[in-house]
Amino acid sequence: MPDVCLVVPCYNEARRLPQDAILEFLSAHADCHLLFVDDGSSDGTAKVLADLERRCPEQVTSVTLATNRGKAEAVRRGALAAAAAGRYAYVGYWDADLSTPLSAVAMLVAVLNEQPDCLLALGSRWRRLGSKIERSGVRHVLGRAFATAASLLLKLPVYDSQCGAKIFRANAVDLLFADPFSSRWLFDVELLARMSGALGAAMSGAAVEVPLHAWRDVGASKLTIAQIVRVPFELLRIRRRYRLPHHAVSRP
Repeated sequence: MPDVCLVVPCYNEARRLPQDAILEFLSAHADCHLLFVDDGSSDGTAKVLADLERRCPEQVTSVTLATNRGKAEAVRRGALAAAAAGRYAYVGYWDADLSTPLSAVAMLVAVLNEQPDCLLALGSRWRRLGSKIERSGVRHVLGRAFATAASLLLKLPVYDSQCGAKIFRANAVDLLFADPFSSRWLFDVELLARMSGALGAAMSGAAVEVPLHAWRDVGASKLTIAQIVRVPFELLRIRRRYRLPHHAVSRP
């Protein structure tokens, strides 16, 4: 597997960060590196990250933002830092709680390896026979409602934009992350809108959804009721910022 750097945004994740699972994965995958971004945490996250760096200095690094900037900016800063290192073929981002197991990294990388035109492989929490997608009924319904609204409004037929497991080619980082995102927490949608607006007809095949074999709802979501209410307005703002042609996000 080519060298991969996964950006892991962390905001008060001291209790949820599964250190043993992370270290076990890294010990078996010397070509995978994790760059943690401490997004102004106020708990013991900094201490946990320092311990991970101490235990696996060749594959773990971290950067700290002085104040909380939101997941979008934390991921953006991390992606730019990873690309600037100039040593990774692929850069991505992953949720700190490992709701998507790290074993899925190989699946996403395989799509990038096999499809030269693909810039972004994104995990998709598609509930189907043979998969183990553990999600509450309420969150599943809300997720499908959001995905449908986002797909129709932004003209991007994507099944699952919000899964926190995405890997892209390092040479696409500037296209995707050079500019700050207008949305702090719907940036996954904005990222796809940014791609579509920039690539036009070339968007077809540039982003590929990869159905996950496993995903589990860890809980303790930081999404608030106020943010849920603002969803339509956030989507409209993203739509106004980008001119989106009719192109499909591919699925394998």
